[in-house]
Amino acid sequence: MTDLEIFARVDHTLLRADASWPEIRALCEEALRFGAASACIPPSYVRRARAEFGEGLPICAVIGFPLGYSVSAAKVLEAERAAADGASEIDMVVNLGDVKNGCFGAVLDEAKAARKACEGKILKVIVEACCLTLAEKEALCRVVSEAGADFIKTSTGFGSSGAALADIGLFRRHVGPGVRIKASGGIKTRADMLAFIEAGADRIGTSSAARALAGGGC
Repeated sequence: MTDLEIFARVDHTLLRADASWPEIRALCEEALRFGAASACIPPSYVRRARAEFGEGLPICAVIGFPLGYSVSAAKVLEAERAAADGASEIDMVVNLGDVKNGCFGAVLDEAKAARKACEGKILKVIVEACCLTLAEKEALCRVVSEAGADFIKTSTGFGSSGAALADIGLFRRHVGPGVRIKASGGIKTRADMLAFIEAGADRIGTSSAARALAGGGC
């Protein structure tokens, strides 16, 4: 794959709590310049980014991020607001407490509510795979599929570890038809990106794409 072909699968990401508007704007400029799948930014910057860059920039906003234990009503409101502000994609973190308690019905209800709140937008459900058992991963594949989400996403990038190649194959075997996979967290080099794509990831979430691929120009 060429660098540009890889970049077309990248959600170009900046989610630090202290990210400034000049940093967000620079990230959005890079996303446009190199043809990224989206610019993945904090929801508080979505309206400003949409106003500055127009409809040509796909914008991804994170919801319930990074811990996922906000009440469902708050996540739904976040998703509605992000969509209204101009986000074209929503990445929502599951409630890991519900997962650990075996309350998969609650996880499903929340994902369905988020799906409804951002109807017409791409919904990715972040499962934070580093915290999960094999059985929990398989169960979440079923939940994400039943909820009608577009993607299952491995990680926030804020957990104890990021994406694992083995999880991509696992997700591929257990998600329903049409559900795609986003690998995120700890993916820093061109070789990393290629490895995850070859394993079956449809999207890569990383803050390192411009450095790893562009190197001053693609």
